[in-house]
Amino acid sequence: MADPEIERFRRVVASAYSSLEARRQEVNDLNVFPVADGDTGDNMAMTMRAVMEEMDRLDDGRSLDEIGREQLVSSLARAALMGARGNSGVILSQIVRGAAEELASRPGELVDPVLVASAFASAADAAYESVREPAEGTMLTVFREMAHSIARQLAHLEPGRQRLDPGASAEQQDDVLADVIEKAISDGQKAVERTPEQLEVLARSGVVDAGGYGLVLILAGVLAALRGEDAELPVIEHQLPGNMSQPHHEDSRFQYCTNFIVSGTGLAPRDYVSRLEEIGDSVLVVGDDTTLKIHVHTDDPEEAMAIAGRTGEVSHTDVADMRLQVAARDERMAANDRADAEVGRTAVVAVVSGAGIRGLYESLGVGVLDGGLTLNPSTYVIRVNGARFAEPAPGPASVEPRPIAINASNA
Repeated sequence: MADPEIERFRRVVASAYSSLEARRQEVNDLNVFPVADGDTGDNMAMTMRAVMEEMDRLDDGRSLDEIGREQLVSSLARAALMGARGNSGVILSQIVRGAAEELASRPGELVDPVLVASAFASAADAAYESVREPAEGTMLTVFREMAHSIARQLAHLEPGRQRLDPGASAEQQDDVLADVIEKAISDGQKAVERTPEQLEVLARSGVVDAGGYGLVLILAGVLAALRGEDAELPVIEHQLPGNMSQPHHEDSRFQYCTNFIVSGTGLAPRDYVSRLEEIGDSVLVVGDDTTLKIHVHTDDPEEAMAIAGRTGEVSHTDVADMRLQVAARDERMAANDRADAEVGRTAVVAVVSGAGIRGLYESLGVGVLDGGLTLNPSTYVIRVNGARFAEPAPGPASVEPRPIAINASNA
């Protein structure tokens, strides 16, 4: 029989992954920094999927005491590292590692707001340390703001909710943590909305940071699992504007996004960084003295692997052509714009809050979209739901419905 604590943990991880997966393509489309290769959602999802698969492997009927919290979190951190790809995936793996190490350092303690605040702080530090020249307005900034949010909340929590009694029930633990995470999500959304003010390429492209948005989606899944309900996915105010055609973006002068693992003994990240920067950019080297994950943009993936192969064994290689990825993203975005320019069907979508308003609009035959905390869905979300709510009409099947949005809070 599975341990209830492990089942609860697995439910949280699975919900976090599902929340990101539901908006994975949207996160991909937001991706313009450091390269507009349209794979941030894919890379973050791969990292989360690796963690979830490791949870499935560990959930073999043993209790948490038999596995040991330290072994559990160490295994999950390693799985995230092994499954990571790209800048966003590697940074996310370090967030997982930082949080896991802090949780493992406090065996026997209930996971309460104090421990969560400490885990988030350690995770933010680990993420920043993984990047040689951190840029503000990225997922690093967003996660740091969510960590600060939880730390600020501690000062306003009653002592009995800051530190839970060892006899607290699972329901009490989930309730306290959900309240803290919910506020962190709200502050994370605000941080995401500010990213175009911090990073010029985002402002020029009319988007928010993709990785930061992905992190907010992951936390939304965590909240849903704690509440015992389906994830209410956050709506970020500044997203793909309807009139965007070809996005402006930062482009790497190198062609291949190269990722691999190097295994050995006495490994040290500093031994590789300078040599890799001679043949590429966007270098990330993270891990421990036996296993390192290396990410680099280069024109010579084989040379990058050869550099690491002189001191260890190279495995788990993954090489992607970023120029092809950028071209594919540009074509996808252009196709979206062409569809928006077509004269098609019309759907009325009401953005609502509350069961009463929902019932009123549904009785009128209007498609209803839950507006979330801000009652301000993105163009992307309204367009997708417009397609879902519209009745089929004669004409080419490829023509996308043109939704008319009503904000029910002002109607």
